[in-house]
Amino acid sequence: MEADWSETARIAFPGPSPSAPASAVTAFAFDAAQELLWTGNEFGRVTSFYGTELQWYTSYRGHASSAPRGSPGNAAVKQILFCTRGVLSLSSRGVHCASRRGLAQWHLEQDEMLDLRCMSFTGKGTDELVVAGCQPQMYRIDVEKGTLLETLVPPAPVLYTIMRRSGQYICAASSDGSIHLLDSKTLAVVRKWSAYAGVVNDMDARGDYLLTCGWAQQQHGGLGLERLVRVYDLKNLRPAAPVAFQQGAAFVRMHPKLSSTCIVISQSGAINSIDVQNPDVPTMRYAPTFDAQLTGLELMPSGRGFAMTDTHCQIVLWGSPSKTQFNEYSAPTEFPDTQMPVKHLDWVSDAPLNLIGMPYYREALLSGWPNSLVHELGAPPPKLEQALLATLRKTESGLVGANPRTTRRYQAENTRASLRGPGSIAAPKFLSEKPRDESGVHEGDRRLSEDIGKTLNGLALNGSSDPLAYYRPVEIKYSKFGIDDFDFRYYNKTKYSGLETHIVNSYANPLLQLYRFTNVARNLALQHAAQNCVHEGCLLCELGFLVDMLEKAQGQNCQATNLLKVLSKQRGAATLGILEDRTATTPLAVMVQSLNRFLLHKLEESYRLLAGRSTGIQAAFAMRGSSFIKCNTCHYLQEAKDQAWYSHDLVYPPKPAKTSPRTTSPPFTRILQDSLHRQEQQRGWCMRCQGYKAITSRRAIYGTPEVWMINAAIQTPEARQLWATRNFLPREVGTINANGQVYCYDGQDLQWHLSKRPHAITIYELVGLVAEVAAGETQKSHLVSLVNASVADPDASKPPSWHLVNDFLVRPVSEEEALHFDGRWKLPSIITYQAKSKSHIIDDSWKEELDTSILYRSVPQPALTPTYTFRTLTASDPLPNNTAHCAIDAEFVRLLREEIDMGPDGSRTITRPARSGLARVSVLRGDGPDQALPFIDDYIAIADPIDDYLTQWSGLHPGDLTPTSTRFTLVSLKQTYKKLWLLLNLGCKFIGHGLSSDFRTINIHVPEAQVIDTQQLFSLGERSARKLSLRFLAWLLLQEDIQQESNGAGHDSIEDARTALKLWRRYLEYEAEGCLEEVKDEIWRRGRRTEFKVPGSQGGGERRVAGSETPRGSAPSTPLRRPASVVRMSTPSRGDLGGSPLRLD
Repeated sequence: MEADWSETARIAFPGPSPSAPASAVTAFAFDAAQELLWTGNEFGRVTSFYGTELQWYTSYRGHASSAPRGSPGNAAVKQILFCTRGVLSLSSRGVHCASRRGLAQWHLEQDEMLDLRCMSFTGKGTDELVVAGCQPQMYRIDVEKGTLLETLVPPAPVLYTIMRRSGQYICAASSDGSIHLLDSKTLAVVRKWSAYAGVVNDMDARGDYLLTCGWAQQQHGGLGLERLVRVYDLKNLRPAAPVAFQQGAAFVRMHPKLSSTCIVISQSGAINSIDVQNPDVPTMRYAPTFDAQLTGLELMPSGRGFAMTDTHCQIVLWGSPSKTQFNEYSAPTEFPDTQMPVKHLDWVSDAPLNLIGMPYYREALLSGWPNSLVHELGAPPPKLEQALLATLRKTESGLVGANPRTTRRYQAENTRASLRGPGSIAAPKFLSEKPRDESGVHEGDRRLSEDIGKTLNGLALNGSSDPLAYYRPVEIKYSKFGIDDFDFRYYNKTKYSGLETHIVNSYANPLLQLYRFTNVARNLALQHAAQNCVHEGCLLCELGFLVDMLEKAQGQNCQATNLLKVLSKQRGAATLGILEDRTATTPLAVMVQSLNRFLLHKLEESYRLLAGRSTGIQAAFAMRGSSFIKCNTCHYLQEAKDQAWYSHDLVYPPKPAKTSPRTTSPPFTRILQDSLHRQEQQRGWCMRCQGYKAITSRRAIYGTPEVWMINAAIQTPEARQLWATRNFLPREVGTINANGQVYCYDGQDLQWHLSKRPHAITIYELVGLVAEVAAGETQKSHLVSLVNASVADPDASKPPSWHLVNDFLVRPVSEEEALHFDGRWKLPSIITYQAKSKSHIIDDSWKEELDTSILYRSVPQPALTPTYTFRTLTASDPLPNNTAHCAIDAEFVRLLREEIDMGPDGSRTITRPARSGLARVSVLRGDGPDQALPFIDDYIAIADPIDDYLTQWSGLHPGDLTPTSTRFTLVSLKQTYKKLWLLLNLGCKFIGHGLSSDFRTINIHVPEAQVIDTQQLFSLGERSARKLSLRFLAWLLLQEDIQQESNGAGHDSIEDARTALKLWRRYLEYEAEGCLEEVKDEIWRRGRRTEFKVPGSQGGGERRVAGSETPRGSAPSTPLRRPASVVRMSTPSRGDLGGSPLRLD
């Protein structure tokens, strides 16, 4: 408790209704994740206050009070805890869980719950809760699911009133004044102390200490608050020396940062800050209570203040006026959008119409004028060439120079063409447009557009054309056929796949590509993904899945949807400013470098969770050594700490003084060597001087990794100029690690060491880099990656093959262009070197070591139809292999609607497509006696808000994907994805209908050799480009009417997968009999007569519920606009449009 601590805020706790008086606070606690103080009252209402000013944030009723209006409540909140899902509150009859926004997650009540008093988590996590009270029963509760796991009735029940967890024990105070230590796993009593003649008033435990306050027998009879704080040593399980507190200890809390310090207060306002190990010199203060008595105490998690409550129903905040902060690192608190106040306008004759709104009008509006009367204005000025700008000289009137005479004297230059940006790449035509434009007929095989290189023929790095053309951001265009109609091959003719950009946080694409071409990272990620990793947020698994997808795609576009979704949910990601939707001003170079550090530490964490230690990943990425700190005053060398550094920020030499002699620029290896050891001057605590002194810190390195991830950290003009030096970045770097020092060499020095070999030397080869490109003065910067793809090629004889990877634009470039930097538009952000001994080593042994145990853990779902059957794979079943067939179908829900941009001419352009979430996957056996029997039927839990369940097509209803209300057994997305990924790598062939869109939403790439799509098998070829529906084919070829439930239940993925399997079998029969083309002719003829629909159905082969055009259970959607039907061809005049369309005269 510092000297300037005082009262900083005081508010009255609001009553149960706006007109009711203030109510007493029965429980309160500081949020450990956000700047919130949570409180509860006797009416069961939980209220939170934001910040040090205690602004009202949320309020909700967690527990129902049955007391009559105006009477005291009977649902007092006893205790408040926090978990990953939100806030847990306890009343005498139940436990309630709600999000921090106040939305209920679950509520648990039992008839036996009569007088609950306390609760505690049973472990370090927040997934399990134990609840007890003045009743015989105790309860274990699953916090994630909100379900009762176990009801415990000990042989000798104890009535508990307070619980606090510390380490392996749960400290519990009973109603008879004794203290019990419970084992957190078994809840058995380990130790018991009889402490007080009355009850325990307050208690707190942290670290090795348990502190209690209670009611003891007084000298003159009766009970009173004891003038001692009892201390118990949890390490040795024995009482320690108590702490004296003459005013009567009412409440006590351990300091969250100082392990042996506590805050003790009395009911009258005396406050002591006491060190349990040295209680003779307490810090004493007094809080004015204004004739009230204090009823509670809570310390901020940051240790910078505390809160108290009193009998006047007030909450009092104490702390430093300038330093008070609830948490050291708080997550941002979500607030509702502010409502703009309605501006008051006076209706007067001279008021501008644009301030009042659209009035009734009698003349044609400008938007109704024909194109013949519209003229373009505001053309941009002509752009001057850079060579011309260099010759201009400054005068008082501006820049003056010779006329370049590139145009005729009175020739007007069309400058509007430059609005798209100089050298920008024109988007290709949609695939659906090209056959119609070129041949006039629909073709079975869509022809690709010309190579982008022909479009930009002649662009050169040092030529007169714009060198930024390939480096500028590329954009996906959407037609009415969706993203499948976009010609990605226009941008990529190589075998290396790019990544799409319409996903949040896709700025990380260049960094992910850099990891993909680094063999060590690639091998490590795939070996990890092939093991039995069950952790939901494992980024190393997601990296392995992504690398495998990019390799299998062989040049086809991919997307990092799943990895980026897991990244956005990582703890601490938002506070570091690496999420696009949480930051708007941070430069991309800073974001991607922070992301690189964050990813490396998260990869190490994921690796350690499975392997149990970090040895493997540290050998791959970590520089291992010790950090030394030396006092500059007494030269005391503090004890070195072993550390591992995963990323390295370059530290550039300081700018020389103007009077200093001119020196040569240092080479890259010298800057790298100095940056690794990072000798820094700063102020720190000296153990010998016992004070803050100037200290020097440096690193001693004893082990170098296989991969160096280097952040360029360019922040000064001098650093920019340094990188513009020709051949500044070496292709190879040699390192010698001796006596805690790393020596770096390149060029001739490296060749000399290689020839003489005086020391063991390790050669590192440049794999690639992430570069920041300044796209232009009016555009945001952009990130691209430049990689040497030959390093990741198993053929060591191939020459270096540098490629530019600009999201989904991939093209080969020369090494000179790749390593050419210009301070004006192209600078590196992240550089990767890999040990040359690891180049060309592609380890695919993981394919033979796949852990397939997760395939045997599928569970059956509730039978929604009488014909539902299911049998999971067992150890006796043959494992699927490259000869096995599996029928598959998936159902999806809509998470976000598509974003549409309306043009001035009324045109609609899709700027971001609708985002879907995987909801159900069914996989059936395709061979053997159990053919068509499902062995995977997974429903996926979705934590994101669901915009529309698409019930008519998915068969899902609101609540089906919510763990607390679902009727199904839900699994995580990773579990389902891992099963499909294993089947893919085991070589199974997937049978289904329209699988390309399913696999795209699942975010998995299946090679064409492993896909049997009945939509493609029965395509009509030259007859028609129409894609036939599964229902129509089943009706026509199998004489089955599927997807026709009259109760609006929607599609059944098992039924659809089984139908696709039957169609494939029928296709094989037609092919064997040689009548396939005749069957397609019959499909064409029958389809034209029925409009390719099942007779009696409506639109798209789907039968709708009679009298209800809107599918039940789905969210409302935007109605279609009626197109304009009037085209004006002459000058509008008064009365032409008949006045306002909203009012008839």
